[in-house]
Amino acid sequence: MDIVGNGVDIIENRRIKKSLKIKGFINRVFTKNEIKNSKNLNNKVNYLAKRFAAKEAFVKALGEGFRNNINYNDIDISNDKKGKPLINISSKVKKFLKRKFKLNKYKIFISLSDEKKYSIAYVIINKLKW
Repeated sequence: MDIVGNGVDIIENRRIKKSLKIKGFINRVFTKNEIKNSKNLNNKVNYLAKRFAAKEAFVKALGEGFRNNINYNDIDISNDKKGKPLINISSKVKKFLKRKFKLNKYKIFISLSDEKKYSIAYVIINKLKW
């Protein structure tokens, strides 16, 4: 495997807490799946802050930021049954990866963490050789 991109982002959780009060913010930044999964959590702010950081880290790994018609809702952060974070991307982003990096097969690694004041995410995009 070859690394074709990596990105990291850290966010102060209170920024997300304040932003959640802005009309339209939650639907503009988070997918329906992320919003639904946050509903019954005790610490909704940190949950969403980690996902915000993950989306920022992912576009940094792309080396593009939110350009080329890539939006926050094109990136969905979920967890498997054991809690491992997963990143799911839209077909639009998949086409972008193929065009920019000449990738047909790739793996995206993601790590999330949070504390009381901050949330952080790290993303690596690897090209698979087989």
